[in-house]
Amino acid sequence: MKKKSAKIKVKKGDTVLINAGKDFGKKGTIEQVFPKENKVTVVGVNIIKKHLKPSRKSPHGGIIDKIAPIDVSNVMVICPRCSNPTRIGYKLTDTKKMRICRKCKESIDASAKE
Repeated sequence: MKKKSAKIKVKKGDTVLINAGKDFGKKGTIEQVFPKENKVTVVGVNIIKKHLKPSRKSPHGGIIDKIAPIDVSNVMVICPRCSNPTRIGYKLTDTKKMRICRKCKESIDASAKE
């Protein structure tokens, strides 16, 4: 039976803090979100070495650095207003649903666009 993935509350471009794993305490920006796998890639975090076989593109092969996905449960969004890692809540307005910081109750989406 396939595990049902939870709703991912982070978006591309959010600044996040890594709260588990080998990169604990590092900050970075989300580069890509994979909702079906429940994972995200963060710039400068979880860099792995990938060994390439010789091919037409790279005739000598070699070892390259690659950003590997990290589970979304291991990241926390950093609020742009209060600069603290926080959980994300939602607030319904007349026109749309906004993401808010649970600590300072300010909108995360509006401050990111400014």
